[in-house]
Amino acid sequence: MDRSDIRQLLEDLKAGRTDIDTAVDLLSGMPYEELGYAKIDHHRAARQGFPEVVYCQGKTPEQVQQIVSRLFARHDRILATRADARTFAAVQEVLPEARYHKLARAITFSKDPLEPMYPGYVAILTGGTSDLPVAEEAAVTLAIMGHAVERVYDVGVAGIQRLLAQQGIINGAHVVIAVAGMEGALPSVVAGLTDRPVIAVPTSTGYGANFAGLAPLLAMLNSCASGVSVVNIDNGFGAGYMAATINRLIASGGSR
Repeated sequence: MDRSDIRQLLEDLKAGRTDIDTAVDLLSGMPYEELGYAKIDHHRAARQGFPEVVYCQGKTPEQVQQIVSRLFARHDRILATRADARTFAAVQEVLPEARYHKLARAITFSKDPLEPMYPGYVAILTGGTSDLPVAEEAAVTLAIMGHAVERVYDVGVAGIQRLLAQQGIINGAHVVIAVAGMEGALPSVVAGLTDRPVIAVPTSTGYGANFAGLAPLLAMLNSCASGVSVVNIDNGFGAGYMAATINRLIASGGSR
């Protein structure tokens, strides 16, 4: 239930098309639904424009199954991240139409065909092919939230001519996500080439001195290029969500 759904419910109540008991039932899950092991925030779509996202890692398949089932009862779109095949199998038992994005380790569901809801696109760049799982998590997040994506993969600074050849796509984007491991130089170079906001995502891809992503994280935080913001290591979801928020504001002229 988002803001438009709440408005429609109140208009139906005012016009007599629904009764008070029905309205109370629909609003009873706000601000959250208690499951004992989880409190589902059904009000989040009204506050932030998208339902609560399920982080599957650390949860049992049965817990994810029940949470997704309760979200499906109230929302049109569902996103679950860091899901494995066993978790997806459990979700399919209650939601056969759900999709599993193996590379991104994400589960999505949409009651309507997934098409971009906002103009423009977000460009997602990776330093190398090994960064694709994180990049795809960002791409899946953007797609389920209604945003178009342009993928530009394997354009790391070791062969910078590959990146320079993509200048048109980069400058045409509303937002750029730059995903890189190793030394994490890609976001700084990209930000020096464009006036678009750049969301940097460090990955744990790299040899020992990469320190499981700590080296590129520090490099990105210390970037000398302007316009770079940084999310946590391997956090493709966080980058995708932030890019979606920026693109939605651009499309709406800065209003909700």
